[in-house]
Amino acid sequence: MTTRYTKDHEYIRIEGDAGIVGITDYAQAQLGDVVFVELPSIGKTVNKGDEAAVVESVKAASEIYAPVSGEVVEVNSDLEASPGAVNEDPAGRGWFLKIRVTNPSEIEGLLTEEQYQEFVKSL
Repeated sequence: MTTRYTKDHEYIRIEGDAGIVGITDYAQAQLGDVVFVELPSIGKTVNKGDEAAVVESVKAASEIYAPVSGEVVEVNSDLEASPGAVNEDPAGRGWFLKIRVTNPSEIEGLLTEEQYQEFVKSL
């Protein structure tokens, strides 16, 4: 299982031909208390960089961008009733969607854990 990151603070955890997408701990801390999550429909096709979901907090609304191109094959519908899971466990229960990756080479262009940590330190 490989996890990669974007400079927009999304992660994708690759499992086979699909990846679980969420926001990083840094992102949830910047947002504050998450109060609402808008998830895409299953079957939606997204290109890398497209808006894939929306998260609203007490501070702001933010788009969640697709880290890679693919098809949405699953969403975390638990977030509709419990959006606070994004704050409590962003890399676990707080994931947003699962994408079937259509262009695996895009994964290589994302940041590794070490590269992401260095990026965050520079902010």
